[in-house]
Amino acid sequence: MLQSLWFLVETLASLLAAACLLRGYMNWLRLGVRNPIGQFLIAATDWLVRPMRRMLPRPRRFDWGSVLAGVLIALVLSVFYVLAFGAGRIPSLGVVILLTALWLVKWSLYLVMGLVLLGAILSWVNPYAPIRPTIDTLTGPLLDPVRRVVPLLGGVDLSPLVVLIAAQVLLSALHAALPALLSLGA
Repeated sequence: MLQSLWFLVETLASLLAAACLLRGYMNWLRLGVRNPIGQFLIAATDWLVRPMRRMLPRPRRFDWGSVLAGVLIALVLSVFYVLAFGAGRIPSLGVVILLTALWLVKWSLYLVMGLVLLGAILSWVNPYAPIRPTIDTLTGPLLDPVRRVVPLLGGVDLSPLVVLIAAQVLLSALHAALPALLSLGA
């Protein structure tokens, strides 16, 4: 029963935190809210981000409220994880901070993979989709450095594949290192 509850809590927290992080990334890229992704993110996260923005200074380009909302979700999830699976011990601050950082990195990598995969699928299936310019703007900073190194192969852009493989390798390394890192923090 605890595993099922954990799966539900982690999934909901991951989706909400990823939405907050994506909202912060979109604000950093100065993407307006006049696109379907921006409208969805504001509808899904405004209840959490707006109070954070009131507490923090908001420079023109960086959205601290969205980032802090994602960090707060990761922090709450880390405490919940240690309380649920830590054999009844009080959560150590080091373990909680380490788990928070690991979840933020994990969610960011999944977000990168999702955006790159969506952009690659759209380029083949429906290159004129209304959401395509937004996806291209979001994935451009990730794919452009790879495009400068990896040439087109028969007119096919392999940079999304390279970014997906690199993100998957980083995720695998993160999952492999997690037990060792948690034993150090305890």
